[in-house]
Amino acid sequence: MATKLNIDDRAKIYSALGDPVRLAIVDQLTVSDLAPVELQGITGLESNLLAHHLDILERAGLIVRSISNGDGRRRYVRLISETFDLIHPSTTVAPSNVLFICSMNSARSQIAAALWTQCTGSPAQSAGTHPAQKVHPGAVAAAQRVGVDLRAAVPRALDDVKELPPIVITVCDQAHEEIGSAMQWPHWSISDPVVRGTKGAFDEVVSEIRARIRARVGFNVNQIGAS
Repeated sequence: MATKLNIDDRAKIYSALGDPVRLAIVDQLTVSDLAPVELQGITGLESNLLAHHLDILERAGLIVRSISNGDGRRRYVRLISETFDLIHPSTTVAPSNVLFICSMNSARSQIAAALWTQCTGSPAQSAGTHPAQKVHPGAVAAAQRVGVDLRAAVPRALDDVKELPPIVITVCDQAHEEIGSAMQWPHWSISDPVVRGTKGAFDEVVSEIRARIRARVGFNVNQIGAS
């Protein structure tokens, strides 16, 4: 697997894409490899100006130009789509044991722990700074809709966690502001679905956490049911 680019190389790519004409060229190349003469017809650019834009895109590692296997006088421009996978910050981590924390441990942190385990196969725990008496029924129902069973889950206090795992993530602002900021733990600012209390609110939390896990671990988590 290719490594992520350094910040200077990433800045060069973003700079190349910052011009509307070059971005339009990239858009066209996502659909098809094109000869310069074809790009001229699409963009309306003179050949020398098109060549200038292509030079910038090539130096940024976004395109490659190759000689046609049919007519050796002709070239084709191909987008290097892999480059787009390398320009994001390298923030993904290997799956491992993780602890999710919210204030009441009745919805967000419970859902996050269950989805993490389902997605990565790695163990996950949850806890609350001020745990509720039980997991909210809306969270249980939303979890069931994506194939996760929270019926036996019970809120617990963060103080009862004897040993912190390698990754600790706060998933509510209150918990983060109470303890997470001082500990410099990663924070996901997820709205409390209990406040709205609707089916849609809980389903939105499931979708957001699923996306957060995908970004954090770099896994395809589409196997988790649609919300």
